[in-house]
Amino acid sequence: MSVFGKYGKNNDLNKSIGLDNIGKQYWNLSPAELTENTISTGQGIITDTGALAINTGEFTGRSPKDRFVVCDENTENSVWWGDINIKFTTAQFDALYAKMTTYLNGKDVFIRDAYACADPEYKMNIRVINEFSWGNMFASNMFLRPTEQEIENFTPEWHIVCVPSFKADPAVDGTRQANFAILNFTKKMIIIGGTGYTGEIKKGIFSVLNYILPHERNVLSMHCSANIGNEDNDTAVFFGLSGTGKTTLSSDENRRLIGDDEHGWADKTVFNFEGGCYAKTIDLSREKEPQIYDAIKTGAILENIGFENGTNVPDYENCSITENTRVSYPIDFIDNIAVPSIGNAPKNIFFLTADAFGVIPPISKLTKEQAMYHFMSGYTAKVAGTEVGITEPTTTFSACFGAAFLPLHPAKYAKLLGEKLNGTNINVWLINTGWTGGSYGVGSRMKLSYTRAMITAALTGKLNDLQFENLPIFDLAMPTSCEGVPTEILNPRSTWADKSAYDETANNLAGKFVKNFEKFAAETNPEILAAAPKVLA
Repeated sequence: MSVFGKYGKNNDLNKSIGLDNIGKQYWNLSPAELTENTISTGQGIITDTGALAINTGEFTGRSPKDRFVVCDENTENSVWWGDINIKFTTAQFDALYAKMTTYLNGKDVFIRDAYACADPEYKMNIRVINEFSWGNMFASNMFLRPTEQEIENFTPEWHIVCVPSFKADPAVDGTRQANFAILNFTKKMIIIGGTGYTGEIKKGIFSVLNYILPHERNVLSMHCSANIGNEDNDTAVFFGLSGTGKTTLSSDENRRLIGDDEHGWADKTVFNFEGGCYAKTIDLSREKEPQIYDAIKTGAILENIGFENGTNVPDYENCSITENTRVSYPIDFIDNIAVPSIGNAPKNIFFLTADAFGVIPPISKLTKEQAMYHFMSGYTAKVAGTEVGITEPTTTFSACFGAAFLPLHPAKYAKLLGEKLNGTNINVWLINTGWTGGSYGVGSRMKLSYTRAMITAALTGKLNDLQFENLPIFDLAMPTSCEGVPTEILNPRSTWADKSAYDETANNLAGKFVKNFEKFAAETNPEILAAAPKVLA
């Protein structure tokens, strides 16, 4: 195992962030070395395919109410403060971090030099300091990996210090409970404690980029997947909340994957923030998701999965620990990828919603103003069984399809989107991967083959010269025909046996859109507000 001791290379940089009294420093170990350490310390096992399986402990998902942002002179008037970005003072941060560094005195740590943003113009160097080897391996999988030469001259811009076994004292430290993730934009640090969930590392940097790139670089940061056509090199991006098909629909044998989750849209490029994928594995099979399934091999990390009795064979249907079972792996574990992870400005943008009310058309084309409105709304719906207490379809609105990671007001991202759409022929499509023929419990889920056919028709330009009709209330432009799709499903109202029931349901959903948007009204221009659905009295 390659080890640099307490006074190993770059120790002075650790002193600069108060970590001069730590034990051994394990710098930039290979995945094999990190796996070996994880196994030898009893923190993981090897599955039948060679992947490392670990348990993240008490927390198996993000804890949004325990995410804080330091409020100081640089952030006080720019951050969108509230339930998503919870204020933390500089004094509180300094005191809590001092306790963390004291806690680490004499303890060994794993250090990873990495970077975010595949476009060199926006490259951001990151140094990750982990208490556990598997956390450092996650950082290696998920962030972009410098060459050996780049590491020799590496200077970090941001630091992440992740210590799952360190717990805060809420009464003293100002946290809500023992776990926390805190962003400090002035000191360019993220500190994470009390939770082993690796997604806090990934989403911490995503939140940082969601502040820096739009606020300082005029780049639209996006919670989306993206791919490129094999022949035309045309870029498509897919926005969508969990369960809408973002990962599935961006997987296409005729297109190369740029990335599955986080991207930036600059003047001429769409670029991946990451160097890996972090996919859900619940109910995973080769038939459903062949690329993900085959990526679970040596070098991948499985989180919180169950196993077939008495074996090291994963049971992906087992949700006894959590339904949020995950796998992380380097993006080059996927065969059909773009190298580097960069594409041109998008030709087509897809907003994915799983509308459990059966109101939204399976595909509709949005005007620029509608695109900005639906972008800020970020609508989907949860159905019975997805969460405890949900017994009927429930609306979910997440601004810009990623509200939990937005340090700025959603209007800022929508304004950038509008600016990038101005004067272009970029198509924006709203895709309903949810229900047709009635709401959940009456209608049926849209067939994946139909959705793929509609997206393919949009990507290949086959919808450009077709006739469109407008859906009342939502005023959405729907094609009257589409190759590979039954004509009768293109207008959602026509699929309902009870047309008056459709009208009532559509009106009720429109009202929820309008109600949700009230919190944005003061920051939103009249043209976007006019794109709202029209609620009938």
